[in-house]
Amino acid sequence: MLAGNEVTAMIAVTDLARARKFYEDVLGLKPASPDDSEVQVYQSGNAKIAIYVSEFAGTNRATAITWEVPDLEAEVKDLKAKGVRFEHYDMPNTTRKADIHVSGPIQNSWFKDPDGNIIAVMKQVDVTQARQSDRAASAGSNR
Repeated sequence: MLAGNEVTAMIAVTDLARARKFYEDVLGLKPASPDDSEVQVYQSGNAKIAIYVSEFAGTNRATAITWEVPDLEAEVKDLKAKGVRFEHYDMPNTTRKADIHVSGPIQNSWFKDPDGNIIAVMKQVDVTQARQSDRAASAGSNR
């Protein structure tokens, strides 16, 4: 059914020009559709993201979209340099290292777009590889 088809994430905004500035200048997305006064589509990896004007912008209190990145610390640093302020949440079985929340093999950082839509960047750590690195580091410190 739907599993073999492309998907587009829909993000409601109140001011398309302000949102475009954020999604293009801060997040680095490139327009994938012609200029339109009501909607802008972006390509990100194999997915599309559409920002569109709606009176309900920013009313979602959960994460609207998540990017999985290979280097979360570098991404957080780059976004902070562009003025992004990160959200901090208290969650069970989660620790926080600066702006990165760590829950077992998952690392997440959350921030909001100008309309308050919650956006996440995350990295899933290979637990086996992390344990091997920890063992190697421990072995090196015991010498």
